[in-house]
Amino acid sequence: MNLSTLTARAGQQLSSIYRRSGADLPFGDPLPTHGTEMEGWFWRFSDARSGRVVVALCSANRHPDGDWSTAAIALHPGGAVRSAAIDGVTAARDRFLVEAESDGNLLHADNDRLRLAIGDTEADMTFRDSFSWPKAFAGGGVFSSVPFLNQYWHPYRLGGKAIGTVRSGDECWTFTDATLYCERNWGAGFPRRWWWGQAHDFGGADVSVAFSGGLLEMGPLRREVTGVVVRLGDKVIRLTPPALVSGDCDVEHWRIKAWTPRYQVRLDGHGTAERPHVLPVPLPGERRNIDTDYEYLAGRLHVTVREWGRMIFDGTSDLAGLEVGDRPS
Repeated sequence: MNLSTLTARAGQQLSSIYRRSGADLPFGDPLPTHGTEMEGWFWRFSDARSGRVVVALCSANRHPDGDWSTAAIALHPGGAVRSAAIDGVTAARDRFLVEAESDGNLLHADNDRLRLAIGDTEADMTFRDSFSWPKAFAGGGVFSSVPFLNQYWHPYRLGGKAIGTVRSGDECWTFTDATLYCERNWGAGFPRRWWWGQAHDFGGADVSVAFSGGLLEMGPLRREVTGVVVRLGDKVIRLTPPALVSGDCDVEHWRIKAWTPRYQVRLDGHGTAERPHVLPVPLPGERRNIDTDYEYLAGRLHVTVREWGRMIFDGTSDLAGLEVGDRPS
């Protein structure tokens, strides 16, 4: 074995050890599992013409008694949520592939397809025309390369099309060109409190907006942190600390302000008269889910973006995802 081969293998081993801390190298691929306590994947797609929105999620949760997955499908309109804890999940480290099957529930997810069946509800979707993440650091900015944070976030697909069917009971929805958004989160588990939002239905504008915030913990240090990502056509704006980002969110209102000398982004979100969907939150160490994640699948989000003080986008979506949640201490 020559020196270059040994050096390459040593580099791969060091990279693997580094990823197990939760952190990613610049230009790394955050989609495969890092091997942290909780690894999550999330899909959201909507059809503006019909007003239909689908949210699907899954995770790979580590536990000494066997790894397991939190999985859910939520639908709007109608308020349906199906969730399960699926035993025997496997997640690849060298590519994006997550699979699990138990008690009649089925999960298969990779970069181009999602098949998730929970009880009487099943989503079978393929994805194309993706707008993939273009930056060196993941969604959390420089914090994406800081090891041992309790939570990491990465909106890896800021556009694309979802094609397929979603069945729930006797109802079947067919999608031919639904607008797609995908993200990742991973770490020790969900933070003690968090807030989140995403929208891409702005009257035909080629725009995708996402924000995520929560209580960031690293040892004795605790700080509320929020990040904002806006895609305007081919331009992707990421505003995360050390940029100045503030959030004021509850179950009815979401107000986010993010600014640098160049960019200023304001997000003003509102829930609806309908009650939010209640989604599952994993407690990896307890091998169970809790229902403490409250999300409007079709809230209202007003977005303004300025560059050097000049307005470059001003729009409103009435199919926005808006979420708050918490977990026991």
